[in-house]
Amino acid sequence: MTDVLVVGGGGREHALVWKLRASPRVGRILCAPGNAGIAQDAECVAVAADDVQGLVELAQREKVDLTVVGPEAPLTAGLVDELERRGLRAFGPNRAGAELEASKAFTKDLLDEAGVSTAAYGTFDDANAAHAYLDKVGAPIVVKADGLAAGKGVTVAETIDEARAAIDSIMRDRVFGTAGARVVLEEKLGGEEASFIALTDGKTVLPLATSQDHKRIGEGDTGPNTGGMGAYSPAPVVTHEMFDHVTKNVMDPVVATLRKRGITFKGVLYAGLMIEDGKIGVLEFNVRFGDPECQPLLMRLRTDLLDLIDAVVDERLHEIELDWDSRAAACVVIAAPGYPATPDKGATIRGLEDAATVVDSYIFHAGTSRGDNAQIVTNGGRVLGVTSLGDTIASAVARAYEATAKIDFPGMQIRRDIGRRAIARGA
Repeated sequence: MTDVLVVGGGGREHALVWKLRASPRVGRILCAPGNAGIAQDAECVAVAADDVQGLVELAQREKVDLTVVGPEAPLTAGLVDELERRGLRAFGPNRAGAELEASKAFTKDLLDEAGVSTAAYGTFDDANAAHAYLDKVGAPIVVKADGLAAGKGVTVAETIDEARAAIDSIMRDRVFGTAGARVVLEEKLGGEEASFIALTDGKTVLPLATSQDHKRIGEGDTGPNTGGMGAYSPAPVVTHEMFDHVTKNVMDPVVATLRKRGITFKGVLYAGLMIEDGKIGVLEFNVRFGDPECQPLLMRLRTDLLDLIDAVVDERLHEIELDWDSRAAACVVIAAPGYPATPDKGATIRGLEDAATVVDSYIFHAGTSRGDNAQIVTNGGRVLGVTSLGDTIASAVARAYEATAKIDFPGMQIRRDIGRRAIARGA
């Protein structure tokens, strides 16, 4: 039996724990730090996800056989490097590979080297230089903090004034801290966004089912960016031809170029795509499962997740064939009031047991904890990810909203249009 430590405490990590629990080869599951929902499926340990030394000591002390790293922060901080240095098995890229997410400038340069089509851009570590570039190229334009900003460091500026404000907020006001020491100004790509998530052992690339996230807080993709307000799989905007094209002309070249640079990338490789009139542009790369895309993907995955992870770590991914539930899956995120700026915490969540009775549905916890009275309370921006299966995307979404309607806490935020693009296509 394999004893596993899962690092993180969000909806993605709850989905990973839930799927690993289904494996007949998994023994103990520890999760650091976990949340109130994860505690039902694993032993939660109060070690922060970015406490590299504490996590290494935990893995050694508990003699776990495998550490699965969920969030980007510990990956970019070198957690996998530290575990491997001590002879411990870990799932996720090392620090060098995690630069794909840690630095947007690194990614843009690597995409150029790999010959991958991406938006025109400029990289600046001086605000005045960024403003001068803006004067030259105009708006609309996308302003990105170079470093990690929990999915919130991107402003799609429709006007020059919006872009100026975003540059100053990132570089001068440092609203994202050191992540804003450098900015990338990028051509705005049109079309529809999709998530293309694959596993790789540094040689073989194994794409997962397609999915689509909903980044903006409000219906119709309005308001500020969030970490994600909902997702569904499959994403019909990605045709079979596009799927093959992205695999061969985006994912494979990126892995090969990393290898050429001396980086064996092992873990999750996630390309954010924009698709318009059959043309594909790469927005960004992430180095972990998307949250909330992970939830519907793992609901559909029939292959043993531990088998997949072992194949990545042991560099034998070419042996794996994926098995998917033919049904669609959809996740509706319930967020706290004040999210994505300053979410309120401590509200009692009601209706979780009723919601869990909805057929083919599961309530993944993100920002939750146990209150003083042992009730489950809100403890973060994105609180829950209500995820359901259905014969179509429309039916999966309807089922997720049916379960969502049974849950209540003051001021909760929900997007009511999850899956709208797919449903408009009749999916």
